[in-house]
Amino acid sequence: MNRALTLDDSVIAGIALAAGLLAAFLSRTLLRWLAKHAKRTRWSGDDVMVDALRTVVPWAAIAGGAAAAAAVLPLTKAVQHTVNQSLTVLLIFVVTVSAARVVAGLVQSVTTSRSGVAGSATIFVNITRILVLAIGFLVVLQTLGISIAPLLTALGVGGLAVALALQDTLANLFAGIHILASKTVQPGDYIKLSSGEEGYVEDINWRQTTVRALSNNLVVIPNGQLAKSNMTNYMRPQQQLTVLVQVGVAYDSDLEQVERVTSEVIAEVMADVEGAVPDHEPAIRFHTFGDSRIGFTVILGVGEFSDQYRIKHEFIKRLHRRYREEGIRIPAPARTVALQQGAVVIPQQRTGDGVVQGDRSALHD
Repeated sequence: MNRALTLDDSVIAGIALAAGLLAAFLSRTLLRWLAKHAKRTRWSGDDVMVDALRTVVPWAAIAGGAAAAAAVLPLTKAVQHTVNQSLTVLLIFVVTVSAARVVAGLVQSVTTSRSGVAGSATIFVNITRILVLAIGFLVVLQTLGISIAPLLTALGVGGLAVALALQDTLANLFAGIHILASKTVQPGDYIKLSSGEEGYVEDINWRQTTVRALSNNLVVIPNGQLAKSNMTNYMRPQQQLTVLVQVGVAYDSDLEQVERVTSEVIAEVMADVEGAVPDHEPAIRFHTFGDSRIGFTVILGVGEFSDQYRIKHEFIKRLHRRYREEGIRIPAPARTVALQQGAVVIPQQRTGDGVVQGDRSALHD
């Protein structure tokens, strides 16, 4: 424009800018009210979207007011183009950041609400966020009039060199994606590797898997190593599992009584102890005629891997108390050394009934 700036232009431009600021304030107040109501719902996706709108809408209102004010002022075409382009880039940047936040939040919300999917695996969230930000960056370049075709070509050629230089990193990345896609390991699972590491999977990101041991220490395992290791997942195919406890009683015990008493203790533990499976059917299996005892296995139902220690603890205490009350003996092998004048007796193993087996040899002076 060639005309001079007038008072009316300044007033109208000020009104337009003030209207944009007022619209930003009112929209932010409204969205804050919506955010409070969104927190009351079970779905966390609405929280993510409202939070993103609280960033986008006020900035859009401010940009709109600034654009209207610039349109009223007698600016030259070059200045007008620069202002509009700057406001457009600002708006694209805000929308891109908010979109990345929304998409990443929705991905995490969906994965946490579905069983068998990576609940807290940041690898999916990070990849999604990076893709959205990359698309927004390309849109900004296109808006500024910069051709993105040569850039994409250069990225393709440079990507090959980067891939060769970062073979281990990319191997860990694709190993992590493969682990999550195959659903063999998910955050929250308790795993044990053939190399000895074990614990709860805390997170699977683009490079490594973080495992929290029962000692509450974190063990960091590269995804490539995890994919190649022999692994036991104690949460698959289901979280409930059974644990075995070895017990033995004396040969003179009434095995029917032993089975009945042990079954009662199992049922009591399954009903009272936290983490046990109440509907677990008591299982007792006699299997061995040992040197001093008849051995059998007790099978306990456990709701989750770490609960087994507490359940074994309570079961052994209660079983030992009941056996004492019922007069059931739990014998232990013993060695007896008898010293006689002028002779040495070779120690022999004694059975539970107190009979010493073996020969005695004497050494005379």
